[in-house]
Amino acid sequence: MNRIARLLPATLALVLAASACGGDDEPQGGGTTAGANLAGQTVEVAAVWTGAERDNFNQVLDAFSEATGATVTYTPTGDNVSTFLGSRVEGGSPPDVAVLPQQGVLVQFAEDGALKPLPDDAKQVVADNFAGVWSDLATVDGQLYGVYFKAANKSTMWYDPEAFQNAGVQPAATWDEYMTVVQTIADSGITPVSIGGADGWTLTDWFENVYLSQAGPEKYDQLSRHEIPWTDPSVITALETLAQLWGNDDLIAGGASGALQTDFPTSVINVFAEDPKAAIVYEGDFVAVVISSDTPSVVGTDANFFPFPQAGDSPAVVGGGDVAVAMTDKPATFELLKFLASKEAAEIWAGLGGFTSPNRNVDVSVYPDDVSRAIGEALVAAGDNFRFDMSDLAPAAFGGTVGQGEWKALQDFLANPSDVQGAAEQLEQEAASAFGS
Repeated sequence: MNRIARLLPATLALVLAASACGGDDEPQGGGTTAGANLAGQTVEVAAVWTGAERDNFNQVLDAFSEATGATVTYTPTGDNVSTFLGSRVEGGSPPDVAVLPQQGVLVQFAEDGALKPLPDDAKQVVADNFAGVWSDLATVDGQLYGVYFKAANKSTMWYDPEAFQNAGVQPAATWDEYMTVVQTIADSGITPVSIGGADGWTLTDWFENVYLSQAGPEKYDQLSRHEIPWTDPSVITALETLAQLWGNDDLIAGGASGALQTDFPTSVINVFAEDPKAAIVYEGDFVAVVISSDTPSVVGTDANFFPFPQAGDSPAVVGGGDVAVAMTDKPATFELLKFLASKEAAEIWAGLGGFTSPNRNVDVSVYPDDVSRAIGEALVAAGDNFRFDMSDLAPAAFGGTVGQGEWKALQDFLANPSDVQGAAEQLEQEAASAFGS
């Protein structure tokens, strides 16, 4: 157990009593459970995490158990969280707490009456520790339902510093600079970009970063709700921008056809393996986990990142997040959610690595390296300008299903980037079907 996890039970005794006090002018990084004694009570938590992520989350749950006396059990949901939870709800035995990787699933279950709104003391802990955008994302029909415990900064472009040095280039700040950089790298004899196109969600992330920067937050919000069509000129512009890269096989490892056969982990390995096949890979901060676990490269030395190049008038800060929600109204359920909203809980996993917290009161010094600290600081600094992953805001039929919807339409576009209008029309057809409009 890391230093933070060892010290937490002792410090909780002092911190927890401040739980529902709120009201100060400055955020205090409020506590969690008001010193609740939950001995004899049980809490079942269901989440998608497996492997190292599951082990790290269990350290967080263990600290809660030690501080409160509650018994916490962890149940993996599998990748299809919505189906798993739906079956449990229909069977009359939902888990007490569920951690949802898609905001659209939160809305779905809240509208179906399967979630319990947070009580006032839990709302106060959230208000003390998070920018308003995170509460907005967890609010349905005026009720706050969740706590965003884990977040992802999906505006990070990862690169091999040696390849950049050999090509004589520096990280790019704008899209035009980026296209110059990748062409220069190609001219130096190295394939510049690895794309994990076999996983359609990676392509949605490319689109969202370009679109947010070019179209701006208001249009982004409108498109995410399908209030404007996917044939809107702003979408056409973003697709034309992506086609500058996606339409040039010389700039992509394996060309477009090879990218469509490359999954996300392999796209990272292509850049940071002992015998690399490319110099740059785009994806979120979780790229660092793949680098550390599946390649010989060291984050911060052999691997670094720069913000996604600005394609328009404003910088893009797009991300995702895992939101913890209550599916029962047991006292221990809400105490755990208050705990997950605290900086103390976030600092346990942050200290273990592979984790970014949207909690603005987390001490960034607990992150294990300079790269993860910079990513965490950038996410918190975005504040209310942060925008959630658009595909995760959409109905799952459009934004989160293999082989259909936005995933499939953008894979088809990667295969044929010259047909911008056709791609926009395909996206609109899929969106209209999923949104029921």
